[in-house]
Amino acid sequence: MARMADKKPVKKEKAEPSLKPVAAWLFFCAGAVFVMAVIGAITRLTESGLSIVRWEPLAGALPPLDAEGWNKAFAAYKESPQYLKVNSGMELEAFKKIFFWEWIHRLWGRLIGVFYALPLVFFWARIPRERRAAFLGILGLGALQGFIGWWMVKSGLVNEPAVSHYRLAAHLMLAVVIYACLFRLALVIGLRPSRDASKLSGLRKFTKACIGAVLLTMTWGAFTAGLDAGLLYGDTFPFMGANLWPSEMWQVQPFWKAFFAEHATVQFTHRVLAVLTFIKIMVLVKRGLPFNPPARIRKLLIALALTVTAQVGLGVATVMTHVHIHVAATHQAGALTLLALLVWLLHEIPQAWKEG
Repeated sequence: MARMADKKPVKKEKAEPSLKPVAAWLFFCAGAVFVMAVIGAITRLTESGLSIVRWEPLAGALPPLDAEGWNKAFAAYKESPQYLKVNSGMELEAFKKIFFWEWIHRLWGRLIGVFYALPLVFFWARIPRERRAAFLGILGLGALQGFIGWWMVKSGLVNEPAVSHYRLAAHLMLAVVIYACLFRLALVIGLRPSRDASKLSGLRKFTKACIGAVLLTMTWGAFTAGLDAGLLYGDTFPFMGANLWPSEMWQVQPFWKAFFAEHATVQFTHRVLAVLTFIKIMVLVKRGLPFNPPARIRKLLIALALTVTAQVGLGVATVMTHVHIHVAATHQAGALTLLALLVWLLHEIPQAWKEG
């Protein structure tokens, strides 16, 4: 009894807070950015992006609520190059339709900021110190994205009724980077990599190369969208007129500029990059499956093969349907899905010992 009395109670160590809610929140934010990119595609395809000619980060969250508000917004639009040179004579009801997509695009962007910033404050104490810089970096990229969005729109409010395709690409690709960072961080925090995957470590660099190929192809996809180049040569696909390449590419001086600014050549470049990316990803799948990888990695590889095949089909359908809105928006969603699968695969494959 004396021995039992002398025994000191053992202090229980405080359990580490679970990071699963943090990971779920990050996955949700990545999904919100995914939706944002699809809404952005629809906004572009419906030529709605120049319908709101002012940038009002706070007041602009609400649409016009009465006839006076709508007349004021419409009057401002009537002074824009798009109305004067393209939509002259447009009625108020038609204006409301294009206004809706640009407004919902901007509103969803504001909501993403709320979805990310407020929970970040709540979860801050739970986030490991070594990861906090990454969380703040994503917050900074989100703020930058708002400015780039307006910088893009502003380019279509000066002389020509179209935004700069370079600025459009910058706006889209920054959204893609934010999406990939959110998804990657969610995986790191919330999902342990597969066991017994060390035999696949040699594929890490090749997987990174595939991610780079997807990003490059998406950049030229943005150029294609910004120039409305997808509307060309849909009736002669896979040919571009009489040839597999556009004759317009030889008419630009200096020659290299055609790949960035000449409409048909930009679409041709996007086609070539898409085919090369398809081949590269299929090679990745072919290299990975013979290793008899863990079940989750095997499923990822099969999903990659199916998704990249579907994505090529959607790209062809986009051109042949003369950029049908539903097809083109799905094509954008397919690119984001393909990128997410590659990022996930990179997470699952352990780092090679010699890799830095």
